[in-house]
Amino acid sequence: MPGLVNRCGAADIKGMAHAHLACSPHDLPVSLLEAESLCEQRGGRLTPLRKKVLQLLLESEGPSKAYDLLEHLGEDGAAKPPSVYRSLDFLLEMGLAHKIESLNAYVACGHWKHGHAAVFLICDKCGIAGELHANDSVKKLTQEVEGVNFKMRSAVIEIRGLCEKCAA
Repeated sequence: MPGLVNRCGAADIKGMAHAHLACSPHDLPVSLLEAESLCEQRGGRLTPLRKKVLQLLLESEGPSKAYDLLEHLGEDGAAKPPSVYRSLDFLLEMGLAHKIESLNAYVACGHWKHGHAAVFLICDKCGIAGELHANDSVKKLTQEVEGVNFKMRSAVIEIRGLCEKCAA
């Protein structure tokens, strides 16, 4: 059975206890170095602001809205809404983050080393969002999309309901 995966690679389908996409503090520096390297390989540059936005997503216990991120970017006023949105767009383009459209919120990608479609399980009660490895489903969807000669750039599938803890 596929498992929910967080950024650190830990899987937990039961209760989504470790399903948020946050990194533990000791993994954060390694993840940020990895992200910088991936950006360079993909033709981008992880600027200080982009890096800070990614760090906030990695540290978050759940999906983050752009204005929530803005509040944590410093009191000096250097970060403005357009720069936060540009940073988020860059992270999406580099495959380092996903946008959960129904929440208008962002999460760090749970497995950013390769391209993929994101499948999220979103709890309507507690708000936790777990990224699900649904390899067979995504493979089938990709085949169907390619079957009609559509060039998919990205896909985010959102499944709403109750996590095991909230359903109990």
